[in-house]
Amino acid sequence: MNQKMKAMVIYDPGGPEKFVLEERAIPNVKAGWTLVKIKGFGINHSEIVTRKGLSPTVQFPRILGIECVGQVVETTRRDLQEGQKIVSIMGEMGRAFDGSYAEYALLPNEQIYPVDSQLPWSELATVPETYYTAFGSFKNLQIKEGDSILVRAATSGVGLAFLKLVKAQFPQNRVVGTVRSLAKKDLLQYLGFDEIILDEKGVLQTEEKFDKILELVGPATLKNSFDHIQSAGIICNTGQLGSKWYIEEFDPIVEIKNNSFLTSFYSGNVSQQLIDELFSYIDAYQINVSPQRVFSLEQIPAAHSYIES
Repeated sequence: MNQKMKAMVIYDPGGPEKFVLEERAIPNVKAGWTLVKIKGFGINHSEIVTRKGLSPTVQFPRILGIECVGQVVETTRRDLQEGQKIVSIMGEMGRAFDGSYAEYALLPNEQIYPVDSQLPWSELATVPETYYTAFGSFKNLQIKEGDSILVRAATSGVGLAFLKLVKAQFPQNRVVGTVRSLAKKDLLQYLGFDEIILDEKGVLQTEEKFDKILELVGPATLKNSFDHIQSAGIICNTGQLGSKWYIEEFDPIVEIKNNSFLTSFYSGNVSQQLIDELFSYIDAYQINVSPQRVFSLEQIPAAHSYIES
């Protein structure tokens, strides 16, 4: 296949202006891989980190993009058909090999997940990484009727997706979000949070305790989250938005307070079963997954600036 495609390439780390729109050859299929026509993708915090040169394993030049939705063009996998609707998440996509910021991507067979969804492409594109991460966390938190829930980093994509998943099944449950600035308080309450709490330098400005906490800031605030967990409550550490990967001097006997439980969810643990379950849940509860904004491939620099703002 010698046809050309458009791709957004990055040669040197830096700001959004470092993206270069190029014409490249569509990749040839090789054993163990599938060629996908990209129909859409979400932009992720980790791609911004990589763009800045803060992912030590990533070599440039690189086409970024750790997720996509699209259609099979050509494959070496027997159970896939040409034109089949698929999603792909994580693996080393957009890191060790070129990712989704292009019209086509060559992806390993084991990270192609067929989906049977009637959502339009623009809505389907919001689901893979963001809603998958939110849904895995939702399940690990064992949310039930009457739980009071805290979301640390309420403005994040995963935080907002998680809110929708909870409120769809448990509209009466109290869901509180944290922010570093109260400027977005009204917007977040309009989107469905029952209350907003200020997170001042990693310390919540409240005495309240919760049954379940979705920790999206991560190791930077995890110890403080344990000050706000009820007896037998669960904290799920999913995000690392605080740009800290480890906790120093963490004594589990001291830090895991109130007979509580610590779990985690990592979107790299992808299974067809959980993807199918997620799409069934979205369908069953008629969750509105439409994106906040839609950008074209050429507008990726603007999309990165928008996410960072």
